[in-house]
Amino acid sequence: MAMKTQSEIMNSELGRQSDSSGDGIAVRVQNLTKTYKLYDRSIDRLKESLHPLRRKYHHDFYALKNVSFEIRKGETFGIIGKNGSGKSTLLKIIAGVLTPSEGHLEVRGKVSALLELGIGFNPDLTGRENIYFSGTIMGFSREEMDAKVDDILAFADIGDFINQPVKTYSSGMFVRLAFALATNVDPDILIIDEALSVGDIFFQTKCYKKFDQFQKMGKTILFVTHGLDNVIRYCHRAILLENGVKLIDSDAKSAVDVYKKLVVNCYENGDENEKNGDQNVIDNREADLVRQKCLVNPDATIYGDGRVEIVDYGVFDKNGVPVRLLFNNEPCSVWMKVMFKEEIENPIFAFTMKDLKGMDITGTNS
Repeated sequence: MAMKTQSEIMNSELGRQSDSSGDGIAVRVQNLTKTYKLYDRSIDRLKESLHPLRRKYHHDFYALKNVSFEIRKGETFGIIGKNGSGKSTLLKIIAGVLTPSEGHLEVRGKVSALLELGIGFNPDLTGRENIYFSGTIMGFSREEMDAKVDDILAFADIGDFINQPVKTYSSGMFVRLAFALATNVDPDILIIDEALSVGDIFFQTKCYKKFDQFQKMGKTILFVTHGLDNVIRYCHRAILLENGVKLIDSDAKSAVDVYKKLVVNCYENGDENEKNGDQNVIDNREADLVRQKCLVNPDATIYGDGRVEIVDYGVFDKNGVPVRLLFNNEPCSVWMKVMFKEEIENPIFAFTMKDLKGMDITGTNS
């Protein structure tokens, strides 16, 4: 867990400042780039530093490359992408843990960040001592932390372990204390980096209730998670990163849909349309009859290489009648009419059912 005081934020070379402009922006990122020097051998680092002609022995790795976006006050902003796409690097820069190689960053307000486990706590101090230690880093006095410590302990709920060194904690106890501390110091901006996946289901429920409270209070939240349902449920907007580059900045559901395309290698950068959208159009009036009787998502995400196409589909009740409404514990069937444009060995058919918000309810494949 990493936290920065308001004075540290304002004195940072990243251009962090209080919101005096009145434009409602909490975080502004402009052309942010983070580059690391990678060496094939350890000795190459020394050779480069001593070479009289400054010969380069490294190659550059771009963890982030020209990333730009703005987050308004009160927004819950998701950052999604595959492992190694630059999500954690971006959050660490916003939190002040890392400095960018290029670009400009403005963060307006007091930041509280829950990054990967281990950051911000002294492993040799007890949980209680780390609460006061972190509070001091954030600029709170001993008296101010005295007023907050009871709420932090109640939310963490780790019992007598609070008086034990944190190096003896399980990952679950660690994240309980870290989240309790991050959310009970009244931050303007809360940053969460995948840490909630460590806790059990009961603690996660408590955390998401805290999310709801923060949203109602108009707090700004930056959220990194691989739980795409939670991105759709809690985030107003989201960006998708791939190899350090921002692919899309849109509403949460659209960003998640593009991410799913990316995972199955069906995304073409700069083209949000279906790859074969204007080809092989089928005039099948009979096929349309089933779709017209079913409640079909008009914004369905369709992707693939075009060799196979679902030309008709429907959900049927136990009597074989197309239905718009399904009831609990009553059998139903999913029917698809598929056109093969070439011979396919062992085709797999799949479906997913979602609610009106786009949240996955169930699904399977053959």
